[in-house]
Amino acid sequence: MATTKNTSFRVHVQESDLGQVNSVNVEQGAMLVTNEALYMGFNDEMVKVYPAQSSGLGLGWARYDDTQYTSASSYAFTTATEFTVPNNAGTVLNTYINSSTAYYNGSKLFAENENDVYIITIAFKAKISNANGYIDIYLQGGNGTPYERVRDIIVFPKGNDVEHTYTKQFQYYSDSDVVTNGLSVKMLPSDNGEIYDVIYFIQRTQVHI
Repeated sequence: MATTKNTSFRVHVQESDLGQVNSVNVEQGAMLVTNEALYMGFNDEMVKVYPAQSSGLGLGWARYDDTQYTSASSYAFTTATEFTVPNNAGTVLNTYINSSTAYYNGSKLFAENENDVYIITIAFKAKISNANGYIDIYLQGGNGTPYERVRDIIVFPKGNDVEHTYTKQFQYYSDSDVVTNGLSVKMLPSDNGEIYDVIYFIQRTQVHI
């Protein structure tokens, strides 16, 4: 039967309230507990260690809306011609991104660290000239990592040149090239068509430091 051993030192955690936590003279490793959370002194600030904060973990989200292509002025794509999904990030919500690197810069997806994990939700509207047509949507990197396998197929069951609304979601990790050079969202259509009202909602779900 396994033997359970105590640690060498018993840690005394001082009971406190939020007012004291915010005003205390911070000591490295000192711990305070309130009715709501546990805090530890680290690098001259009191860090909430339980329940975990998204900011402390580096987790976050951001939204990037294209403001260039709309139903009144759409992006036209052509048969069998690969293109980058148009999103100029004209409107950005990133208050809770918790990252020194933007997840998207108006051209490519980026990562703060190698081996971080992200989820991207791509919302858009599109139409195609042939109702039997389709569009391949996929990620594209540049370092040999097979990001193009992260892909899906878009179909158009409503008919020729009829607007369809889509939401596609992909999960991916970042290799060193994504950190340095970024990752593209690509489409390859079978027929002519249009795309507009593109939105990227990106979450970082794991941080590798």
